[in-house]
Amino acid sequence: MIEISPHTVAQLLYLVHSDPEELQEALGELRAPDIAEALKELPPDAAAKVMASLPFDLAVHVFDEPELTRHRCAIIQRIDPRRVGPLIEAMSSDQQADLFREVPHEERSRLLATVSESTRSTLRKLLKYPPETAGGIMTTEFASVPSDWTVGRALMLISEVGGRKETVYAIYIVDPATQELVHVVSLRELLTAHRDDNVLDVGRRRPPLTVTADIDREEAARLISKYNLLAIPVIDDQRRMLGIVTVDDVIDALVEESTEDVQRFGGMEALDAPYMEIGFIEMIRKRAGWLCALFLSEMLTATAMQRFQGEIERAAVLAMFIPLVMSSGGNSGSQATSLVIRALALKELSLRDWWRIALRELPTGLLLGGILGVIGFVRIVLWQNIHIFNYGPHYMLLAITVGFALVGIVAFGSLAGSMLPFLLKRIGFDPASASAPFVATLVDVTGLVIYFSVAFLILHGTLL
Repeated sequence: MIEISPHTVAQLLYLVHSDPEELQEALGELRAPDIAEALKELPPDAAAKVMASLPFDLAVHVFDEPELTRHRCAIIQRIDPRRVGPLIEAMSSDQQADLFREVPHEERSRLLATVSESTRSTLRKLLKYPPETAGGIMTTEFASVPSDWTVGRALMLISEVGGRKETVYAIYIVDPATQELVHVVSLRELLTAHRDDNVLDVGRRRPPLTVTADIDREEAARLISKYNLLAIPVIDDQRRMLGIVTVDDVIDALVEESTEDVQRFGGMEALDAPYMEIGFIEMIRKRAGWLCALFLSEMLTATAMQRFQGEIERAAVLAMFIPLVMSSGGNSGSQATSLVIRALALKELSLRDWWRIALRELPTGLLLGGILGVIGFVRIVLWQNIHIFNYGPHYMLLAITVGFALVGIVAFGSLAGSMLPFLLKRIGFDPASASAPFVATLVDVTGLVIYFSVAFLILHGTLL
């Protein structure tokens, strides 16, 4: 396998401007995904020249690669207009739709004029669906046959049109009168059946697994994963086929979704493009809003500390353990949030399971808090007795205070962190918005209240 490196890109850039024959020879050693990866690193003008040097079939495969998403628009605007139409026509329908989503509205009419009326009609249908839905990632290239056909006739059709379909591993059987999807058979089942059999008699008859066009693409991905499918049909209200979502499209969608979730979980808006392609101003806009919101939230921590200023002045030693107890609660909350968000994404949990999670996380948090509390207690007593630090004559009460405070704070952090994703999902927000910094900020404020409340109860009459 050829590794795309800065040297490879530099070599292609040199050959673009020097020797077209050597360029074609160099490109001949690369696969379509490799070429697409290299084109991302080239200036649009040079990338267009590389595309012009490719055989047409290879150029189609390269332009179909998801690697080129967000780059195709700039490249296609620099390709000979006479070559643009056939190139777009030969692309798979879902990638055509992705391309036109990248194209500015004022440019769409010009590009639409380069393709056939049937392609324009298909594109108008696909562009109606948001990209995060099953309709937004489906392709209209699938193999279907009427339910009154024989196996032999179906195989003959597949041999004629199979090369133009994105996948023929599944053949969709439709009612000839209503076009309703009634059965799905695999290509293997067709090949092993008797040629005179009716296609409806092939394989096991059961209701086909389907999704609607407006369903979230993550749900389509879950079904494909659960039932080990290579594709799942997308149907309308009358169960007529609109297209199929293939496993490769699902993988691309899941990579994008997981990237967005990770970025949100880090406490920022999801980026619309790869990190190095985001402009400086756009990067500031994506990050500043969340940082400001978190900063304003942290002001509540300062307000809480002001509320306990008297206690801190009378027992300054308490301030030494504020970072310890606050970070423990935030860490516990972040753990619970991560677990619940992932379980919700995998459909292991639903909204109605919130009380089961609460009953599970509360004792879990208490036990985890107890473990940390014992460690905190031992640490204070040990440091005092081996003379590393002098916590004063009431060090034992201080150790008990820190121990019990950790139990309460970690238990609250686990409970709050596990409930926040349910709350966000219930009001219509992405649970991934329950970022670790947001959970930590929430637990910081409440942790201070718990810590000083426990301190007041235990140290009242001694240090306080």
